[in-house]
Amino acid sequence: MSSSEQTTQEEIKVTGNQLVDKVKELVHEGNIRRITVKQGDRTLVELPLTLAAAGAIIAPVLTAVGAVAALATNCSILVERVIEPR
Repeated sequence: MSSSEQTTQEEIKVTGNQLVDKVKELVHEGNIRRITVKQGDRTLVELPLTLAAAGAIIAPVLTAVGAVAALATNCSILVERVIEPR
């Protein structure tokens, strides 16, 4: 990823039981640079992702997110996406 890549951010509100499924869906999209799970103003998990590493890290990522989901009720997922050149 070069420093000239443009990114955009999106915030998704989820409940604890939706958290793992939504993160799994986002990781499989492939254009995600970073996922941050927050509860209120507190950051619970910050997951930097790269396209090359996404497949290799899915199991530990989902384990961490699952642990957070067990403790959290309402969360926000902040998603940083790479804008694909047209």
